[in-house]
Amino acid sequence: MTKLVINNLTCQYDKNTVIDNLSLKLENNEIVALLGPSGCGKTTLLRAIAGLQSIAKGEIYLSDKLISSATTMLASEKRNIGIIFQDYALFPHLTVAQNIAFGLTKLSAEESKGRVDAMLNLVKLTDFATRYPHEISGGQQQRVAIARALAYQPDIMLLDEPFSNIDSQSRGEIMAEIRQILKAQGVPAVFVTHSKDEAFAFADKLAIFNQGKIEQIDSAQALYQQPVSPYVADFMGKANYLEVSDIHQHSVSTVIGDIAMETMPIDISAMQKDKRHVVMIRPEQLELSANDNGKFAIESSMFCGSYWLHSIICEQSSAEPIEVHSHLSFDQNTRVDVSVSIENAVTFIQP
Repeated sequence: MTKLVINNLTCQYDKNTVIDNLSLKLENNEIVALLGPSGCGKTTLLRAIAGLQSIAKGEIYLSDKLISSATTMLASEKRNIGIIFQDYALFPHLTVAQNIAFGLTKLSAEESKGRVDAMLNLVKLTDFATRYPHEISGGQQQRVAIARALAYQPDIMLLDEPFSNIDSQSRGEIMAEIRQILKAQGVPAVFVTHSKDEAFAFADKLAIFNQGKIEQIDSAQALYQQPVSPYVADFMGKANYLEVSDIHQHSVSTVIGDIAMETMPIDISAMQKDKRHVVMIRPEQLELSANDNGKFAIESSMFCGSYWLHSIICEQSSAEPIEVHSHLSFDQNTRVDVSVSIENAVTFIQP
């Protein structure tokens, strides 16, 4: 079941377009991360869903109900949406239990207490019910914010960089706990972040933003292995772009040799010989071996803990240096051979 539908959404600030003709769907019990650099439109989209941002064009539907359009603006408090902010927005003068109960005014005292007790148990804070926000850790405060939002029994949850104020040692554990809570409660979520590591750990799908548009939305693995553009490829991690010097029926020729076509999702008929094509290869898809007669040489090396990052050059070519991940160390200027191991390679046409 589709919980949230956004059709052709456009948002503007002072006639400057911040979100441009964007469409997105959120399925029931699905977590989608909005990922991109600052100023790309992620938070504006979240505000539009929450009813805090007017829209110039398009529609937003929640549970098949129109909540926003150029002429319709359902009040935020009537949208049944839970929101978690970066700073948690807890009331410092209220206890943990009182923070969770805040806003449950339509319930009887007994019903409210039952809901609060259930939420405290859900986020494992039963023993902290009478404490104040300043008396608990940042991770515990985040759990209180989640419990307060879930107490409303929202249709969806919106999270705006919710883990940025949690120390790095606790962040992974808190993300796993909150993801598990959302999944257990069956609450879908839209999650804004600029950290790809957070998006990998927390979301089912990632929507990569580029200047107010979604460049690509898919699983983390698909985005990494089969990006639709160099922008997505570079955002997801290091990539080498090897120019295609010749096109054959079952392979393409590059500076590192021929790459078999049967291992790559490439339509040979779409590759025009009058265009400049490049093959994207991740550093971990390449392997090095020492060879005194090899046509590549180690230009520089950096130890990265679990692997070495080598930059190699071909003296017979003007191609850019190629980056390779390897478990082997090499001295500078060592001659090497390069082999390629590709499960999913991607080609792009460049101007």
